[in-house]
Amino acid sequence: MSTTRNNWTKEEIIAIYNKPLMELLYEAATVHRQFHDPNVVQVSTLLSIKTGGCPEDCGYCPQAARYHTDIQGNDLMSVSQVKAQALRAKEGGSSRVCMGAAWRNVKDGPEFDQVLEMVRTINKLDMEVCCTLGMITENQAKRLAEAGLYAYNHNIDTSEEYYKEVISTRGFQDRLETIENVRKTNVTVCSGGIIGMGESIEDRAGMLVALSTLNPQPESVPINALVAVEGTPMEEELPVEIWEMIRMVATTRIVMPETQVRLSAGRMNMNREGQAMCFFAGANSIFAGDKLLTTPNPDVNEDMKMFEKLGLNPQKPFTKVSQPKTVEAADSEYTSLGEKPKWSRPGHTIERNLEASGKK
Repeated sequence: MSTTRNNWTKEEIIAIYNKPLMELLYEAATVHRQFHDPNVVQVSTLLSIKTGGCPEDCGYCPQAARYHTDIQGNDLMSVSQVKAQALRAKEGGSSRVCMGAAWRNVKDGPEFDQVLEMVRTINKLDMEVCCTLGMITENQAKRLAEAGLYAYNHNIDTSEEYYKEVISTRGFQDRLETIENVRKTNVTVCSGGIIGMGESIEDRAGMLVALSTLNPQPESVPINALVAVEGTPMEEELPVEIWEMIRMVATTRIVMPETQVRLSAGRMNMNREGQAMCFFAGANSIFAGDKLLTTPNPDVNEDMKMFEKLGLNPQKPFTKVSQPKTVEAADSEYTSLGEKPKWSRPGHTIERNLEASGKK
């Protein structure tokens, strides 16, 4: 019987990743069946509640204000707009709504109060609520928990070493600190990364070391394949081969057996057969809907046809962790502290990021 370990080394993970594919798939599928129903996959909907204008310089991201990507920005959505989208997602088979805002970090004030009301509203629809809002403080995490937040997403993106080649406006430690702040509440952690950014297999293993050695391990780990968007520093990166995605999913499953492994961005480049192998290798969550924040994603009807072909069933909400209670704003124990935390700005130079910033 496989057990969860928090002491994986990079060398061990590289050895797993490089196993003969059939052996790797068999091991991953065996682990998957010990901890999960292999015929159940969670369907989540990712909703961009505030698009574009982000001050960060993440080399993969079309929402960074400094890059010229023709992304149509929008102000924060209203609570009623979000509720309507959540109801549509629920009708389409989603059990979770993930709300993303293109912020560097959460700032106390009316906009955050509005997000808290969105969380309350969706939780009352009996759907899991996830947010990805950038860095957050302990008090902000507690306010989200009170509102009924189920999960907080904060990806570490890649290994600590390669992180410096992707982003210069925040530090890797900021990611870990935010995860620590979430862990001080009952909110589950969703944290993963992206492959296909020019990183090595060693970097992929390094990312899994950073995630798997967290104690407890994240309840959810998204594995994204880079979607190279014109205008970003990574626009010339070649698409990830399906075999790389399958190996990454399988390795993640073996190293983090109890975690939900999310087959995330990049599914537009995968056929049904490739996705089926990812599910066999241990992926048990997808994002549905025609967009993932700003990048294309398969149509939900196509996903449901694929589920039917493969005999897969959508996971019901609150299967892994019970539904959190919602505390109304008037009864909240935690209030705005008007915090102004000093998140790091490493400020080193990434040439391709600077070059992309200067293009017209």
